[in-house]
Amino acid sequence: MKILILSNKSGAMVDFRYELITELSKKNSVVIATPFDDKMEKLRSMPIRLIEVSIDRRGINPFKDARLILKYLRVLKQEQPDIVITYTIKPNIYGGLVCRMKNIPYAANITGLGTSFQNGGLIKIIVTCLYKIALKDAKDIFFENTGNREVLVSNKICDFEKTHILNGAGVNLARFCYQQYPNNDVPNFLFVGRVMKEKGVDELFAAMKQLNAEGRSCFLNIVGPCEEGYEEILHKYEKLGWLKYHGYQEDVIPFIRKSDCFVLPSYHEGMANTNLECASSGRPIITSNIPGCKEAVIEGITGFTCMPKNFDSLYKAMLRMLELNQGDRIKMGKAGRKHMEDFFDRRKVVQETVEVINL
Repeated sequence: MKILILSNKSGAMVDFRYELITELSKKNSVVIATPFDDKMEKLRSMPIRLIEVSIDRRGINPFKDARLILKYLRVLKQEQPDIVITYTIKPNIYGGLVCRMKNIPYAANITGLGTSFQNGGLIKIIVTCLYKIALKDAKDIFFENTGNREVLVSNKICDFEKTHILNGAGVNLARFCYQQYPNNDVPNFLFVGRVMKEKGVDELFAAMKQLNAEGRSCFLNIVGPCEEGYEEILHKYEKLGWLKYHGYQEDVIPFIRKSDCFVLPSYHEGMANTNLECASSGRPIITSNIPGCKEAVIEGITGFTCMPKNFDSLYKAMLRMLELNQGDRIKMGKAGRKHMEDFFDRRKVVQETVEVINL
């Protein structure tokens, strides 16, 4: 069987789908159509074929999207796949459209709804209409949390009977193995992700500022690309002495190892992989009480949740964490690791995906 995978980022295929691709390629011919980036070498080492397809991931330029549709049509004509698997919004929509046109079975993965549904307006209306058309004939539709599924089903974008919930992409328990808890003089919080408003960084900075102003000494390490002009703010807080910005890092494990607690006060997620990776490494988690984040936490056992867009709620959760002794935080981290082993093992997610698609 020939399987064509459509993705908007080759790095995501390496970071989150490598094990699935490995499993699929054992008995099938696998082709991946994706933009090429700096992680291509690992994909090239696999027994698969690669096709470069450029995607403007965030833009809404109709001419660029039309070119993407034409490119997908050419790829389908060239490859003649038996089934297509799509990831993220534009491959889901435009890949689904061309598969319908060519009567080729396809499975879509809704890895998050993004800002289009979060902010509403005209863009939401357009995306809703496109999704309704694109998902109409999908063989299977995978979601990473029940909240996203409820949104699409309640808006009559897809049929409930075709949907399946996966525990995100799961987490590689071997790579993100348990890390011995640090013995920091000052508790270190860690944030890993894009530095942008929708990840809750404004609330995070405000909570850190308040805690330190009250004499609750704590430190914040930020790892990830800066996307919305936060450089000046980061520099300001670095000068105050309670924050260090490390930029994008290929390997986040050394930062997890040195942290006392991971914090992600995001506004919306499909399934926050950073939560899973840090919990798997034995770190307590503080994250938003929203679909895509709350699944990683057993409240009061492996960490705490807070309300999104709510400085006071986040501040209180971080304060609760600081008031715990080291032994209690170690206990939380070990419980979090067990939670990942029980429900988020990537091997289980891969097996479930293969079984649902019936490959």
